[in-house]
Amino acid sequence: MTHQPAPYHHPQSTDACTNIVQSLLCHSCGESDFSRRAIESLVKKMKEKRDELDALITAITTSGSVPTPCVTIQRTLDGRLQVAGRKGFPHVIYARIWRWPDLTRNELRPTKNCAHAFNHKSDLICVNPYHYDRVVVSPGIDLTALTINSPDDTGLCDHHHQSASPPININNLQHCTTTTAPPPPQATIAQPQLTCLDTHTLQPLGINQPLSACNQQLTPAVAAVAPQCSLQPPPEYWCSIAYFELDQQVGETFRVSSVYPGVTIDGYTNPSAADRFCIGFLSNVHRPATVQKARLHIGKGVRLETKYEGDVWLQNLSDNAVFLSSPYLDQQSRRPVGNAVHKIYPRASLKVFDLRETHHLLSQKAEAARQAAAAQAAAVAGTGNLSLDAGDQLAAAAIGVDDLRRFCILSMSFVKGWGPDYPRNSIKNCPCWVEVHLHRALQLLDEVLQLKL
Repeated sequence: MTHQPAPYHHPQSTDACTNIVQSLLCHSCGESDFSRRAIESLVKKMKEKRDELDALITAITTSGSVPTPCVTIQRTLDGRLQVAGRKGFPHVIYARIWRWPDLTRNELRPTKNCAHAFNHKSDLICVNPYHYDRVVVSPGIDLTALTINSPDDTGLCDHHHQSASPPININNLQHCTTTTAPPPPQATIAQPQLTCLDTHTLQPLGINQPLSACNQQLTPAVAAVAPQCSLQPPPEYWCSIAYFELDQQVGETFRVSSVYPGVTIDGYTNPSAADRFCIGFLSNVHRPATVQKARLHIGKGVRLETKYEGDVWLQNLSDNAVFLSSPYLDQQSRRPVGNAVHKIYPRASLKVFDLRETHHLLSQKAEAARQAAAAQAAAVAGTGNLSLDAGDQLAAAAIGVDDLRRFCILSMSFVKGWGPDYPRNSIKNCPCWVEVHLHRALQLLDEVLQLKL
């Protein structure tokens, strides 16, 4: 049973600073101490400019859906702002807090209606995050030769600068050892310590590495020009997400429009963003204490992005591991499909679904089921015999639509794992988890079933 929370009322500039800060923090990409202090600093600067503070509150609480004027602060001599011992460009700091946590400075471009954009060199700097757009690098550009974290690219000056990561090949995950090792800080995916026991573990990329760069390294350039798997138009929604606590779904299924190529699933409480599923907003009057405790550690959660016709990448934004069931990762690590649980460490980013491979796999299994069913029918009718691999044929004939649908679904648990290495033998025993249905893949499955069965 679920309980819908009471309507949420947005604060006004006349409210106490603490109330405004708490409200704006609920809409941030991460409730860190730095975010809180940066928001406090901004609200205090805005207290004497109530019109601009109201504009900021409106912009953030409506996710930019309502047009708002510039929200300005005074430009310093070097154009940077110091918060909590960190110094960075103010428009980048607040764009990271409220929109893109993996943003780099060179990706921001002001909108046409921004009169005080950072690059205008005026005495005032606009920090309204919805007065800037993020420029995404074209899929055709090879990023493997670029330095990911040069000092000029970071919005904050005292981040630990890292050397450029080497090109990442997901096929390296196939070569695994049987020794376990904890994730070294700021490691990359292709580590010799990578383990393939009952739980397949994946290491993090560099902390500040943008997701767009990771995508390019993981994706062959030919993917952008490869023919589509289907001539059908893409579905209106590219995925739907159901949230569960133990074996019970909580709240309604969250659908992500194909207008938005990415979606964030986090533990915060913003109820209005179309590309952000805040499971912290969902109430359950029968929630056990173990579930409540686990929910406190979801934090920034994960980011899912779809590219090309329907491939999917995942970035773990939280401070805790997430655990994933992914047929694509099973294949890449040469595990039996559906038998592995993949541990994704904090700040790791990797491809978790390949539409073309899934389409091929669905076609193979549907054809095998069709042939096995035909052979069985012929044997029963006395017009044929089961072959020597009758066991395989019987297993293939037993494949149902629900079995094939599993290849189009990602199941992911926050904080707690399941499987042979954990006390939970099923994801339904995990305190908080989500099921992501990929609609383009399900659309292709319908085509395959019509052709093969």
